[in-house]
Amino acid sequence: MCIRDRYQRRVHGDYYYTKGGNMPKNYVNCHKTWNAPKRPYERERLSQELKYVGLYGLKNKKEVWRVQYMLAKIRKAARELLILPENDPRRLFEGEALVNRMMRLGVLKEEEKRLDYVLGLTVPQFLERRLATKVFKARTAKSPHEARVMIYQRHIRVGKQNVNIPSFMVRVENENQVELRSESSLTGAKNGRTKKLKLKGKTKAEQKKEEVPEGDQEQIPIDSLK
Repeated sequence: MCIRDRYQRRVHGDYYYTKGGNMPKNYVNCHKTWNAPKRPYERERLSQELKYVGLYGLKNKKEVWRVQYMLAKIRKAARELLILPENDPRRLFEGEALVNRMMRLGVLKEEEKRLDYVLGLTVPQFLERRLATKVFKARTAKSPHEARVMIYQRHIRVGKQNVNIPSFMVRVENENQVELRSESSLTGAKNGRTKKLKLKGKTKAEQKKEEVPEGDQEQIPIDSLK
């Protein structure tokens, strides 16, 4: 086999060898979800990202970059469709599907049912649709950060679905179904670990003291204390 025949060729994402060698296909299942900024020390962008993190209770700035990357892909799809003629079947089919998807997410209103309005979408519009933001706006939590913790601890459900992802995008049809789980300890249905100890009237230190037998405790002579 010559050197040229040993090289891999790539066709539609699949790898194979030109001659011989029954190599398996390489199915890549990891995709890019965010883009780091090209200018890492830009003052206006840093202050804006910090504002988003505090206002919406985000874990870090990577969550802002993830929304920006998703928004860039949506805008790119809208621009490609706007270049086509108005009677083009691809623009009619894919454009309507894209607008309907944005309306289901709640970032577009009924009177904004056009591709032109898709280009005007902003990052705060998507951050407002996050589950953590909806829990805070419903007064279930005192702050966005507390809402994030409640979702992580599985206290929140959307309809019949228990959700533990703060970045879950709430659709318009499920907006009124965000509530506490009936089995959650916050509803008073059952007591948590700390409340069970308080009802017993024992602190954690007292419980540890009871677990240690009296004979195993170290006895200090009285003379050494003088």
